[in-house]
Amino acid sequence: MNTAIAELLPELNQRPFQGRSENRQDLYEALDRPALRPLPADDYEYAEWRHAKPGIDYHVEVDKRLYSVPHALVGQVLDLRITATTVEVMHKGKRVASHARHGEGRYSTETAHMPKSHQAHREWSPGRFMNWAADIGPCTAQVVKQQLEGRPHPEHGYRACLGLLNLAKRYDRPRLEKACERALTIRSANYHSVASILKQGLDRLPPEEEVSTQEELPLHGNVRGAGYYH
Repeated sequence: MNTAIAELLPELNQRPFQGRSENRQDLYEALDRPALRPLPADDYEYAEWRHAKPGIDYHVEVDKRLYSVPHALVGQVLDLRITATTVEVMHKGKRVASHARHGEGRYSTETAHMPKSHQAHREWSPGRFMNWAADIGPCTAQVVKQQLEGRPHPEHGYRACLGLLNLAKRYDRPRLEKACERALTIRSANYHSVASILKQGLDRLPPEEEVSTQEELPLHGNVRGAGYYH
């Protein structure tokens, strides 16, 4: 059908308008063609725009993945341009970071974004987090230690440590220590597990409720108690 229509178009475009001497082809050459520009070199790329404020670890979060920005921008509200393959970070209209959207691991960190001291903020450091946790109890200290270890940079664990710090403000310190103890018992020593234990009140349950289950199973990192699934 399109082929048949294309064969008829020249005759239609060159047919004079009623009561006028011009035709469609004349107006196209006089008005449209001079205004035309070349097509873009690249295809149109769909993008979403969001606002984000980098945390103490100088990373912004997009769909549960974290992307670094220059550490001097911590606390600033930044614009994110997100495409299917790229996360671009803008500050006052200027691009300050660009990351592949998908990749290995939860963090995408550019070394140039890190402060020379490898500390994302003067106020916090791994040592200060450990001192704060040890002041609450040994189980809290162990959970915080696990957040800081086994990562490319200790700053990657700052978010979880700050989350635990906020839990200490919402709940009393003995409860946080008990929740960390239970999280260690079920082999799930992270912020989300500790927060869930406190929210469900599982820290107030006697530990014996999980001991019987654990005795039937071998100790292994992939074996978790019933409390993990609450």
